[in-house]
Amino acid sequence: MGADPDEELVRRIGAGDQAAVQAMVARKLARLLSLATRMLGDAAEAEDVAQETFVRIWRHASGWRQGHARFDTWVHRVALNLCYDRLRRRREWVTDELPEAADEAPLPDAGDEGRRVQQALLRIAPRQREAIVLVYYQEMSNIEAAGAMQVSVDALESLLARGRRSLQAMLIGDGDD
Repeated sequence: MGADPDEELVRRIGAGDQAAVQAMVARKLARLLSLATRMLGDAAEAEDVAQETFVRIWRHASGWRQGHARFDTWVHRVALNLCYDRLRRRREWVTDELPEAADEAPLPDAGDEGRRVQQALLRIAPRQREAIVLVYYQEMSNIEAAGAMQVSVDALESLLARGRRSLQAMLIGDGDD
């Protein structure tokens, strides 16, 4: 594994350098928002996840050391865990009132076809969605995505294949309406 491109910035954040914090936010915010929005389907929740991810970066930067995975992989794992926490809370929430509908506004890169894909993406199994988002939208390699998901590359490829099949079935089915 080569040098981690974020290592120096993380070291500076750990030392309390505010400019480094701003640089990290500038470097990671768009990708984290994209990841969380695609996982949760809600821009406001995605912003909360991104903010909490940066809080964790700030809190843990002084103790982070180059290890088995790149810092970017760790950051994606943190954001994904926060997304899963929110998805679990949605399932566990019991009330007599109906919840507000998820934000149906399209993502910035979504036209009609993009909206259909995003809606289908939110309906597939969460682990399949996670694999697809990391590889196709976050543009991680299979090795990086497998590291972020804490699975083998073979398991990731299986999740990708099942996810693509699920999306294809939904999109072909949606087109028959």
